[in-house]
Amino acid sequence: MAAMSVIGIDLGNESCYVAVAKAGGIETIANDYSLRATPACVAFSGKNRILGVAAKNQQVTNMKNTVYGLKRLLGRKYKDSHVQREIQMLPYTVVEEKNGGIGIKVNYLNEEYKFSPEQCLAMLLTKLKDIATTALQTPINDCVISVPSYFTNNERKALLDSAAIAGLNVLRLFNETTATALAYGIYKQDLPAPEEKPRNIVFVDCGQSSLQVYACAFQKGKLKMLSAASDPYLGGRDFDLLIADYFCKHFQTKYNIDARSNPRAFLRLLTEVEKLKKQMSANSTTLPLGIECFMNDKDVSGQMKRADMEELAGNLLQRIEVTLRQCLEESGLSVEEIHSVEIVGGSTRMPAIKHIIEKVFNKTPSTTLNQDEAVSRGCALQCAILSPAVRVRDFSVTDVQNYAISVSWDASPGGESGGDIEVFPKNHAVPFSKMLTFYRQEPFSIRAKYTGNIPYPDRDIGTWVIKDIKPNAEGKPQKVKVKVRVNLHGIMTISSASMYEAKESAETESVEEQQQQQHHAESQTAQRNPDQQQNHDEAAQDANNSGATAEEGDKDKKKKQSVKSVELPIESLTNGFSQVEINQFTEQEFKMIAFDKQEKERADARNAFEEYVYELRNKISSEDELAPYILESDRDALIIKLEDMENWLYEDGEDCNKQIYIDKLTQLKSIGEPVQTRKIECELRPVVIEDFAKSLQLAMKAIEAVKAKDPKYAHLTGEEVSKLDQAISASYQWLEQTRGKTANAPKHLPPPITVAQIRQEKANFENMVNPIINKPPPKEPSPPKEEKLPTGDQSKGTGAADQAADQQNNSEKQEEKMEWSPTN
Repeated sequence: MAAMSVIGIDLGNESCYVAVAKAGGIETIANDYSLRATPACVAFSGKNRILGVAAKNQQVTNMKNTVYGLKRLLGRKYKDSHVQREIQMLPYTVVEEKNGGIGIKVNYLNEEYKFSPEQCLAMLLTKLKDIATTALQTPINDCVISVPSYFTNNERKALLDSAAIAGLNVLRLFNETTATALAYGIYKQDLPAPEEKPRNIVFVDCGQSSLQVYACAFQKGKLKMLSAASDPYLGGRDFDLLIADYFCKHFQTKYNIDARSNPRAFLRLLTEVEKLKKQMSANSTTLPLGIECFMNDKDVSGQMKRADMEELAGNLLQRIEVTLRQCLEESGLSVEEIHSVEIVGGSTRMPAIKHIIEKVFNKTPSTTLNQDEAVSRGCALQCAILSPAVRVRDFSVTDVQNYAISVSWDASPGGESGGDIEVFPKNHAVPFSKMLTFYRQEPFSIRAKYTGNIPYPDRDIGTWVIKDIKPNAEGKPQKVKVKVRVNLHGIMTISSASMYEAKESAETESVEEQQQQQHHAESQTAQRNPDQQQNHDEAAQDANNSGATAEEGDKDKKKKQSVKSVELPIESLTNGFSQVEINQFTEQEFKMIAFDKQEKERADARNAFEEYVYELRNKISSEDELAPYILESDRDALIIKLEDMENWLYEDGEDCNKQIYIDKLTQLKSIGEPVQTRKIECELRPVVIEDFAKSLQLAMKAIEAVKAKDPKYAHLTGEEVSKLDQAISASYQWLEQTRGKTANAPKHLPPPITVAQIRQEKANFENMVNPIINKPPPKEPSPPKEEKLPTGDQSKGTGAADQAADQQNNSEKQEEKMEWSPTN
């Protein structure tokens, strides 16, 4: 696990969480501010990009260049009605690109830049990747990223493009709904067995900008999504806007100021309103709101209570109830069949929402999961399941398709009529593949689109052109089998197409045998999962009924045919960046990363220099710090020099190269460090002299013991005693001289004898005397053992005693072994 880590990213509209799968379980990673939540903000300045927490912190002062709410703009066109609604709430400039896409205009490096929402999101993902890399001390590549279940093909592809630009290998785009269900189910030990009736759980996830309600069936080792209903435009921020509008009207009446006319003031109001909303969740009394210097140097205040807020939000609460009932209806479950209702997402903490859940499901909402981190934890678990590097308990996940998908095709000049078919109904299991059979003699195209109600203006998913089709030797159409797939990311695609060329031989076979052979050829390209074969056959049959031509043959005998499968090239005409554009944006991202790193190093060098200037000036000015260790004239000159450097820092030195700060710091340290060294020497010297003196005293006591004929030292030779005596005498004399030299030495000059020299003398002394003092006495020869033959009774008794002692010893050893044996 140390060599490779797998992470899950919860990409929220307001905040992001990163979780990692480790041997000990799932852990949420803290960012560089020691916070678990990283704001989904990207800001630009004249010098660098600012990402995450730092971007959020400067949002009010740099509104035009702080980009957020990216999740709502991904994969959409500028003229999309939902984009136009979002733009009304965003303080930065959003413009239309030539291709109809979205451009975000910012001032970066003192120039005007335009970035797409996908590029800005890639910058945020780069930050999240960096947070994980720093925390885990290992490179991060593989990840699973959450997406709202209501995201369409275009939005999902846009997110994958962002991840590619950020250099992330996405193993799966995981629906937030399914991620939460996995985080709930994988640790449950009491789930029913596969043959038993499943446990049905409903999850309600109301976040900052959307509501998702979903029903899941759990059994031991597996979960199956039953249904998912959502309101993509109802979240905590909609309640904030309602309350903010109420206070705007109040301030207009009371103070005659229009908060809506000032984006900065309105942003401050939204921040305060969010705090008030959270207080109202815990308190039903009237609560105050006050903002100092709000507009025109006026302080403003107001008040609200929970009941007033719920009255204002009546329409929003009604929409929540509609979504809850839709999920219940689509799941096919009765209220009695639902085991419990789990709530996640910050906005579900509101009492009014809990009350509606209780009203619809007749159950008190449970809070088993961490409401903020459940999605990231589920994504990390899914990443661990998909990664070959990590072993995880087997847990099967069956997701559902949120919108019905239909494909259509044009009529063939050879006679096959055009048609369309719903290949994936709503709530169909995914990932899943289906085979469609056509009879064609020339290239043709297949179009896919969503059917039903989707929160996206364009129903078209894409068009795929099946190429290199030609008639058979007789000039007739050939069988073409096309695999339609919704993959792990929830993206619908035409994954393969094959043409089956039949070559006749002289042998004959029954129709049944021919059908068997045909079935075998079809099975080669069918979905590997046998459970899905039935659906494949149904889809193929549907396609035939919709216009494909049935094969003709004699009822009794038919010429035997050998079938050759030929892979056909497919041209994909779908939305999203081309590989060339992704490469170009990736290169641009790497350049910006390098520039950010360079700017950080420059800022760090400047800060280090600035910090040293202030620190040194404070210390040499203080009588308790460095003042006694520098001549007054030198000190005055140094203070002037430091003031000059401070002035230079805020004038000409504001934007210098990193090396200039490093050089100036080195120059300043050459003056300041000798002064600091003298102080350290002066403070440490008495301590090390005292240590040396203690060593001398111990050695002197040993000499006195030798002279007093202490038997402990009787084995020392005369030469060793003489050597000991001389060493003590020489070191004592050196120490006394050192005390004399250092006692009256001026503090502003380098010390005559350094602490290092004293320590070295002490070490030399101890290396000489300790081996003599601690020399062990010679061993005396042991006397010969006297053996006695025991009498019979003694032998018996002693043997029994010895045996008991042996048993006790063995028992103790066994206990010791048992105590230290590793536990599983």
